[in-house]
Amino acid sequence: MQFNRRTLLATTAAFAVAGTFSGAASAQDAIKIGEINSYSGMPGFTQPYKKAWEMALEEINKKGGVLGKKLEVIARDDGGKPGDAVKIAEEMVVNDKVVMVGGTFLSHIGLAVTDFAAQKKVFFLAAEPLADQVVWEKGNRYTFRLRASTYMQAAMLVEQAAKSKAKKWVTIAPNYAYGTDSVKAFLELLKQKRPDIEVVVQQWPALGRIDAGAEVQALLRANAEGIFNVTFGGDLAKFVKEGNARGLFKDKTVVSLLTGEPEYADPLGADMPEGWIVTGYPWSKIKTPEHDAFVKAYQAKYNDYPRLGSIVGYTWMYAAAGIIQKAGATDTESLIKAARGISLPSPMGAYTFRALDHQATLGAYVGLTTVEQGKPTMKDWYYADGAKYQPSDDYVKKLRPADAMK
Repeated sequence: MQFNRRTLLATTAAFAVAGTFSGAASAQDAIKIGEINSYSGMPGFTQPYKKAWEMALEEINKKGGVLGKKLEVIARDDGGKPGDAVKIAEEMVVNDKVVMVGGTFLSHIGLAVTDFAAQKKVFFLAAEPLADQVVWEKGNRYTFRLRASTYMQAAMLVEQAAKSKAKKWVTIAPNYAYGTDSVKAFLELLKQKRPDIEVVVQQWPALGRIDAGAEVQALLRANAEGIFNVTFGGDLAKFVKEGNARGLFKDKTVVSLLTGEPEYADPLGADMPEGWIVTGYPWSKIKTPEHDAFVKAYQAKYNDYPRLGSIVGYTWMYAAAGIIQKAGATDTESLIKAARGISLPSPMGAYTFRALDHQATLGAYVGLTTVEQGKPTMKDWYYADGAKYQPSDDYVKKLRPADAMK
């Protein structure tokens, strides 16, 4: 990892990643990894993500690659279509001879590739899709997920939301797996801590096609005290604009998944509402050696600041390399065995892929929205270690298919 040489040696030893990224690499004998993502449909997240995994790939190959070979990533755009993503994955495996597929952003696409991985017995290292189903109801022994799940992030937000006096709640979320899983987890966990709450309205706009005025009016009529928001991207910007104009957020507790991420916060500018409880990425305020080294390297290479996607892309690439290195081989069964329980360093800190459900314990930053010098950011934030927000083993076993446990 190009955090710095001292940090690399210390963290690699501490987290027991077998071997090092070393050896005489050969461009003619590369290890190929397939990467599928919604680059054209979700550029705000996926372009910084791509820049960062490309930076990590360059670092790895400069150090000699993995198992004495260069890593090569074959990246394709899924166009936001699950069917296209599966077709691309098939082509990568059959024609390009990739040893694993990875990436994906939207949850319905991630779930389609998850199913492909099970059907074709291909290792899938999911980077971003957040739906809980990826590792639970639709999970399988071939799929591993890097980012904190909707359940994990909901649990982090509930920890703060439960302190609010709000009893009557409304929710708004895109009508697909990520949105439905998020609302389900948030309400389930909030009711455990606050049995007195009441859910009065739930709105489910189509992803990318929100009628923000109508949605805001429906939430206003509910006269609730708390709002759980799961919209993001352009939908979030429209929702905030209409909500601000109509006073929706005044004197309410607003809990909003992902809204503190620069990809979604920055376009709001000074219109960012004050005091929302969010998960996000206050990149300029994080002062750890690992994160500082990552930011300096990213800014030096791209003359730009990192987004949350940058963290995910960089960590995903090093996770793929670390799993292959530990496996000592590139066949699927060796990769599965190596990935289960592997611990790795990242700019956010150490994390582990749980053997039980293949969910990584990578955490998230939780805090409150604010505007400083005209720019949206987070205040009163902290890093929530994902390991502390995982459900019990019994909870997972009730949801995860038995054959996924083998």
